[in-house]
Amino acid sequence: MNLDFGITDLSGTFSVTDVVLALSLAFVTSLVVAWTYRSTHRNISYSQSYVHTLVILGMLIALIMLVVGSNIARAFALVGALSVVRFRNAIKETRDVGFIFLVMGVGMACGTRFYTLAIIATLVICAVIVLMHRFNWFALNVQRQVVKAQVPADGTDYEPAIDDVLVRCTDEYELISTETVRGGALVEMAYTARLKKGVRAGDVIERLRALNSGQKVTVLTGYDQTDL
Repeated sequence: MNLDFGITDLSGTFSVTDVVLALSLAFVTSLVVAWTYRSTHRNISYSQSYVHTLVILGMLIALIMLVVGSNIARAFALVGALSVVRFRNAIKETRDVGFIFLVMGVGMACGTRFYTLAIIATLVICAVIVLMHRFNWFALNVQRQVVKAQVPADGTDYEPAIDDVLVRCTDEYELISTETVRGGALVEMAYTARLKKGVRAGDVIERLRALNSGQKVTVLTGYDQTDL
């Protein structure tokens, strides 16, 4: 009985040219997505490593699709191997998740050799993202503030006095949280509010400090565009 100790080539379903073309196109399309993300990013949480990850992820997905091909067994084995990966960094914006899915979709198209689809999808989707950023689609022009006031925890009910100030200074407000700070020596109350026209944040701070024994008062403006 003769034993065959030869090495079987498992890459016969695609050529070296296919590999180079798929990975190169995945790199270029992911680079376009990364530049689109960088150009349209607004908040202060920009991360260079996240943008690098977008490019790497697009190429990696293309590689994975080349490896898996149409082999079901390899696909299940790959799912099991990747299930042990844990991502410890939380995604701060839902928009960032969309970019991750975009590079994954483009990488899958490149890896399955749908090159025209990958190019067209990248150009069209990135163009839509740029248009939404350029013309500020779906923006809500009603600016709200977060008002935080700390009061002594001495048993006095400061809430009616704070309500009185907010009624005079805001069009609408709502209490969203109450918590103790400084080991229970102070109580911090946080409100969402919309200041009346002509009322400045400094006016609200001055009036609240006049009734809370000079404790800390904070007015956050544009908090929906800032990472808190």
